[in-house]
Amino acid sequence: MLFESFALGGITLANRTVMAPMTRSRALNNQPSELMAQYYAQRASAGLIVTEGTSPSPNGLGYARIPGLFNQEQASGWQQITQAVHQVGGKIFVQLMHTGRVSQQANLPAGAKVMGPGAEVCAGEVWTDANGMQPYSAPTPMADSDIAQVIAEYVQSAKLAVQAGFDGIELHAANGYLLEQFLNANVNQRQDGYGGSAEGRNRLVLEVAAACVKAIGADKVGIRISPYGVFNGTGAFEGVEEQFLALARGLSALGLVYLHLVDHSAMGAPPVPAAFKKDLRAAFGGTFIAVGGFDAQSAQQVLQAKDADLIAFGRPFISNPDLVTRLKTGTASTPPDMSTFYTPGEKGYTDYPLAAA
Repeated sequence: MLFESFALGGITLANRTVMAPMTRSRALNNQPSELMAQYYAQRASAGLIVTEGTSPSPNGLGYARIPGLFNQEQASGWQQITQAVHQVGGKIFVQLMHTGRVSQQANLPAGAKVMGPGAEVCAGEVWTDANGMQPYSAPTPMADSDIAQVIAEYVQSAKLAVQAGFDGIELHAANGYLLEQFLNANVNQRQDGYGGSAEGRNRLVLEVAAACVKAIGADKVGIRISPYGVFNGTGAFEGVEEQFLALARGLSALGLVYLHLVDHSAMGAPPVPAAFKKDLRAAFGGTFIAVGGFDAQSAQQVLQAKDADLIAFGRPFISNPDLVTRLKTGTASTPPDMSTFYTPGEKGYTDYPLAAA
């Protein structure tokens, strides 16, 4: 089943593999480039590529050298990437990721600000090209006007994505970034209409999703969630399953094309309970994407059990541009060089070899 075609909204995927979104930090000045076009085109045998996290706002560029999609120049840069992928038969969604409080002021352009649901600083440090490792910056708590601006920024970015030739967008509501900062009760301590209850915490995500659906169509909008993730100060909380089931039902009612569930237990995070995964799948009527340490055999088992429709692979795609062929033939994978995951340039990015014919 893994290598069968699949209808996703209005497009047909060549197979059921997904290249998961992975930050690679090659976008100098936050601008998509020809080097990035080469990287994604090399991996276009995936049924669907989801790009690295791409900010819909100058305020969301919290990491060094991550791309943006909020102006015409960036849209033009992304267009060369979508064209390169489409020319070799691939399909590609852009992941829209606003870093929120997971940010360092030194990484932001002039005039941009670090923001989040509250004033609490994210624990830990982050790389800056200007000053090396630095603590995360203190966020400005978002007022209603800031929230309205963020929703408008996601809409504008979604429209630019379609203009740039993307097949759709993925809203990044996982891994502790802005949308999950509002979802997660350990981070969101607000007592207004965007916090204080499960309904309040779900509100921003549902409003962003609804606005993007209205702007570009539900068949072009997917979402990624990580209800049991622990990245960037999140973690499970009382009522987490009930809240995310309500969120899934709300997203399903909007007609979103897919729900992408993160299970990082293969990387040491708590596992997402199997029963909860089934409940989420039942609550969401669209395509269901599973990710988390799969190989060909385990991917086939999940598909055959109808526990997911598509299977995403992350790090194996970094060092194996022909991963789909390797999965199909049982060819050994090349291990990735972790020291080059986030460094600029070609090394560890576009120079991994194909399997011998």
